[in-house]
Amino acid sequence: MVASSSFRKQVERLLRISPEAKPRVYKTVFDASEVISLNYGLELILSAGIATLGLVLNSPAVVIGAMLVSPLMGPILAAGLSLAASDLYLGVKSLIGVTLSIVGAILFSAGIVWLLPFHVPTAEILARTQPNVLDLGVAILSGLAGSIVICRGGEGGGVTAMPGVAIAVALMPPLCAVGFGIGAGFDWPIISGAGLLFLTNLVAITASAFVVFYIVRMDAPDVRESIQEALAGSKHLDWIDRTLRRTTLSSALGDIGRMRYRTLLILGVFIPLFIPLQRSFTQVRDETIARTVARDAVRLIVPASQIVTQAVDVTRERVILRLNVASEYQAEDVERAKEMLLRRTGKAVEIDIRRVAGEDDLRMIRETLASRVAEPRAVDPLADLPRVGADLFMRVEKALSEAWPAESAPRGNAEVAFDADGMLIRVKYKSERDLAPPALEAITISLRSKLRNQRIRLEANREAPAPAPRRR
Repeated sequence: MVASSSFRKQVERLLRISPEAKPRVYKTVFDASEVISLNYGLELILSAGIATLGLVLNSPAVVIGAMLVSPLMGPILAAGLSLAASDLYLGVKSLIGVTLSIVGAILFSAGIVWLLPFHVPTAEILARTQPNVLDLGVAILSGLAGSIVICRGGEGGGVTAMPGVAIAVALMPPLCAVGFGIGAGFDWPIISGAGLLFLTNLVAITASAFVVFYIVRMDAPDVRESIQEALAGSKHLDWIDRTLRRTTLSSALGDIGRMRYRTLLILGVFIPLFIPLQRSFTQVRDETIARTVARDAVRLIVPASQIVTQAVDVTRERVILRLNVASEYQAEDVERAKEMLLRRTGKAVEIDIRRVAGEDDLRMIRETLASRVAEPRAVDPLADLPRVGADLFMRVEKALSEAWPAESAPRGNAEVAFDADGMLIRVKYKSERDLAPPALEAITISLRSKLRNQRIRLEANREAPAPAPRRR
């Protein structure tokens, strides 16, 4: 115990934290936990709105703007301080504040998304749906940095200055991604993934703040009296204080406040979070290795310019490589690629290769079909295409049906062409006005994601709808 106290005093001295400043720091964090105020509500709503639109527009700059406005660090740092100082009142107050902030931000974000005419997940949204232990590490380090800045005085904007820049980056965007998933029709993969990321950051930042505030002795007996004087009148005998006084919670604070129980509380939340994060990290690691090796392996089969689509699926036991190519290939080259994947990933390998029609093939097919139009028999265009080509067209149609805003801009059939730059999808649609560039970009991103091909281009051509017939 003596060694621990000596260590904490030494850290406090090295960080140049003045004992006289602790009451002021405590009161700063205490005041920041107040969420029932017009200022806090405006900051929360504005940051949630900016973050939601930034995610939908796929604009990192707009998302960063939301980070600077976000006030979420106030109640979260207060939760860490309440654990370090064993302040039950502050703990309950910060818990209520964090809960109200989460619900408010998600509902406002979901409302914005529900009003939009299209619900296509962008790269900024998808990037926040697969958290892993690396995200946990970032949140811990950011929480430590923000807490140290607060302990050193909190000048320059207090709780929402440097921590707002360093930490809120991992708070408001995931919450708004959850809102997007709800507003887009309860897209569970987005809701669960982004929700796990926010929960990870919330727990990590709270734990980091708890460690820093405890080490710098915010609970020391010699500062408790001055802290109570600084907080005199701050509670205003509100409903939280009155409720605690009428229950047995206040008398149980002595047991709840023991360090071992507070530490077990943090660990009890961390361990369940670590399991899915570690599983996700392992999956990301395996996929990264497999995709890197696959990029080298496919070059043994066909030249890179002849690859139309390439998809790598990684499971616990095997790697499945699916290729659509526009040229012939040799069976022995496929076996060489399998051996390379097996050797470098240690998993069973399956390679599924399909040859699709190129631009020249499609031109010949269109000319052939045109010459048969006058014939009396029925013509089935797909019967003249290779089976693989028909499968690809159906996949394109399915992806377009899911991504295209059919209500506001009904479309016709899509045309698919291949050239040296990749896959080109041509679409004609009827609308009074052109689709906005952000909407077309979102559709393109969705097509690339669904078809697993980053070389897809979208060419959308608008046709004016026929005028409505006049009533006589």
